[in-house]
Amino acid sequence: MNTLSAPKLFGKKFSAGLLILATLMVSACVTTGSGSPAQKRQEVLKMKDEVLTELFELKPSVKAQIAAAPGYAVFSNANINVLLASFSGGYGVVKNNNTGKHTYMNMGEVGVGPGIGVKDFRIVFVFHKEDSMQRFIEQGWVFGGQADAAAKAGEKGAAVGGEAVFDNVTVYQLTESGLALQATLKGTKYWKDSSLN
Repeated sequence: MNTLSAPKLFGKKFSAGLLILATLMVSACVTTGSGSPAQKRQEVLKMKDEVLTELFELKPSVKAQIAAAPGYAVFSNANINVLLASFSGGYGVVKNNNTGKHTYMNMGEVGVGPGIGVKDFRIVFVFHKEDSMQRFIEQGWVFGGQADAAAKAGEKGAAVGGEAVFDNVTVYQLTESGLALQATLKGTKYWKDSSLN
């Protein structure tokens, strides 16, 4: 019979409780600012265009990749690390290239680890299959634990600057210093914004 010791069990329950509490806190405070829903949607689309412009300057080949894909998503996130826990929230939009429809979404992230400071980043998802995009929109995604994605090129596993691939989705993460060498997605959840859709 395999049982966990009391300290390990407490640690697992504490970590799970911390993740749930932080997700609830983030979902309660994620916002694109004040204004009407139409104004908020315009702010999200403006952010999307700015992020794509920056990404295309850093990695021009992504423009053709997005144009050929069924759709893509762009998110902006402010990540604040305080001692051992980091809590953050953000917002974004998924664009279906086939229909032109925009789906507005929120994101929340919590991670446990050493560090203090502020880390602002933007993230772009390129959906290579329609069903991957629909799963993302309808079910949201939760990246758990230490899901730091090592950058990969096809099946070879060779590093490509700032690119990670999951479930027919290529992910790019931009930070203040440029394109990140790997996408950090630990403990991140994405869900539809009911007030903007």
